[in-house]
Parts: sequence; structure tokens; C-alpha cells
Amino acid sequence: MEIIEGGITSPKGFKAGGVEAGIKSNRKDMAAIYSDIPANVAGVFTQNIVQAAPVIWDKNIVDNYEKSQLIIINAGIANASTGKQGMLYCDETVKKAAEIFDIQKDNILLASTGVIGQQLPMDKISNGIVLLKEEIGYEKQKGTSAAQAIMTTDTVKKEIAVKIEIDNKKVTIGGVCKGSGMIHPNMCTMLGFITTDLNISKSLLNEALQEIVNDTFNMISVDGDTSTNDTVLVMANGLAGNEEINSKNENYDKFKEALRFVSEYLAKRIAEDGEGATKLFEVKVEGASSDKQARVIAKSVITSNLTKTALFGNDANWGRILCAMGYSGEKFEPEKVDLKFSSTAGELDIVIDGIATNYSEEKATEILSQKEVRALINIHEGQFEATAWGCDLTYKYVEINGDYRS
Repeated sequence: MEIIEGGITSPKGFKAGGVEAGIKSNRKDMAAIYSDIPANVAGVFTQNIVQAAPVIWDKNIVDNYEKSQLIIINAGIANASTGKQGMLYCDETVKKAAEIFDIQKDNILLASTGVIGQQLPMDKISNGIVLLKEEIGYEKQKGTSAAQAIMTTDTVKKEIAVKIEIDNKKVTIGGVCKGSGMIHPNMCTMLGFITTDLNISKSLLNEALQEIVNDTFNMISVDGDTSTNDTVLVMANGLAGNEEINSKNENYDKFKEALRFVSEYLAKRIAEDGEGATKLFEVKVEGASSDKQARVIAKSVITSNLTKTALFGNDANWGRILCAMGYSGEKFEPEKVDLKFSSTAGELDIVIDGIATNYSEEKATEILSQKEVRALINIHEGQFEATAWGCDLTYKYVEINGDYRS
């Protein structure tokens, strides 16, 4: 696998772009991702009972139709908790996009992010679709423009592209996402879009995505709030020219490995860009008796507000980590727990057999002061492991969310 410079326009036959439609002030706020031909599509969505209108729309398309060709995305307004009118606006948006792009209505997917409870300004949405038709292109900067247009409180765009070889054909996978706050498994306030020119069956594309989301996007948290709009969509248009992957063979495994890499990269970019965050926090649990035990404990640690605030203060307050492990709901023997911290500043054993080591507080502070900090936890019960990603909790998070609508 080769990491290349690019994003969602890197695979063959994909265009993208972002425009200023006037939903937000003086910034790009609508994006489109377009495949030259209808593509197989798979999707994973929020598990929040309150689901935004575009989530409901997309679930119907993904579940009941084989192909998709266009994704229209808006920032600024989530189109969530908007009742029947919100669904009517989805239908109106799709009709306009079908007309402007001259494609089938059932080949169009939607995504929204922003304030919950407000109705879409359909005059601006309709005009934005017209502008997008004129704007989209194959160039790398067009994909970057789309990445910028879907941002809300994000501070940086998030995109990646990789190449693999299948059947002596070059296959490209590109990805883009947004997410910074209201981030919590399962799925988070994030929109993720992945494109590939791979030729793969819809059923296997969906199976690969479902499995990989559990190990990537569902293993991040910023603030414990699961959004109404979470969406990850993958489009595969087959233009790489490889023989269709319709069974779990070596080619499927190669694709799944690359898809996992792209998804994990994007998930980590969301975690480190958490609202107000100053560092990425990776927690790996080893020696678990089951996959579930490892996942639950790792997630419990990254979602602990006391742990997150200690991380912000560069304080090796390891008792908060054991506390978070203890209320996770998974049983383990505290007397067997080992814990170490590591970063670019080094590695330090903090706890061995449930008891603090004679570690240097100064060294611990130095390790915790870096941009990426890792906690390795071993509970010595089995062979399973899991990794979760989060961030610290800062004053800035409160400031951002205290005046989000203003």
C-alpha cells in the first residue's frame, strides 16, 4: 500500500467540489462528491434514536438500491428534529440535484451537519446545487475544497488517499471526513466519505465497511455525545478495471486492509481535532479475555472527563484511569493491571500489578506534554486487545460549545 497526496478525487472517475451557498457566513458550506458512473454504495449511520432527515433518506437508498452516483452535503444546519418538513426538504434537494446533474433521483445521497432543529434554507440549497455542478472537478484541490466545505467547528481539513494493486491494476482509495465535537461511539458527529475505483460487490463492500467502522470510527470519543447525523458512506465505481471481488479472497483482504488504514487515519484526525483539544490520546488495552472486554475498557478510559482533564494538565493521575476501567461494566482483577505512558518524549511504567511504580513525576509530565500521548494497559487475562482514541478536555471546549449557535 502506498500513501499518496490526494483525497476523494484521487480514484478514477470521481469529481468533487465545495462552494459558498450562504448557509454560513463567508465560508464554503456545501459540497458534492460525484462518480462518472453509478457506483456500489455502503453506509453506516448513527445509533442515536433521534436521526436526522438525511440519515433516514440515506438508509433507505443504501438498503434498497444497488447504486449511487452523487452525494450532496451541507454544513451549518443539521436538518435534524425537523419533522415531516425536513424529509420534504430532502426530497426537494434530491429533485433539484437530479435535474441539475441529469441523473436518477434514487442515485443521490445527502448529508448535513450543523445546528439541530433549524429548517434548511431551500433557496440557498438549490442555488448551491447549481454552483456545485459548475464547480466540481477531478483535481486534487477540488477534493480539498469539498473537505473544507463540510467543516463546522473543525480546525483542519481531513483527507487521505492510498494506492494498492489488485489483478495488476492500480486501485485507489480516497477519504474525507469532518468531526470535532459531539463525538462519541457508536458513531459520532462526523461525516465520512470514502471513494474507490475498485470493482467489488455491494454486499462485500458493505461487510468490509461494517467491520472496519467498529475498529475505527466507533473507537473514538471527544465528549460523550452521540450525534443525530453520523454518516459514513463508501462508493466503489469499478473503474480501476480489476475483476470484480465477489468472494473473500486475497484481493478482498488487501482492500479491507487499505480501507481500514484510511478509516483509522480519518478517525484519529477527528479525535485529535476535538473541540478545544491540545493532544491526541490513544488507549490500548491488551491481555483481555474477550474482544468486548478490551473495547469497553478502552472506551471507558478515553471518555472519562477526569482522565481527560488530567491529560490537559499533563498530570499522571493514573488513579483516574483505573477508576474509569472499574466502572466500565467489565470485570477484571485490579491487582493484575499494568499501565504505562508513552509519547515522543519516551516511555514510562506507571503501574505494575495494580500498584504505582517509583516513577519520576517530572518524566511523566514531559511524556504527557506531547501532541500525541499513549496509554498501554495490560490486564493479563487473555489474548484480546483493542485501541481507542480520544483527546484532552480543555477550557476551550466549554467556550466553543457555550456559544455554538452564535
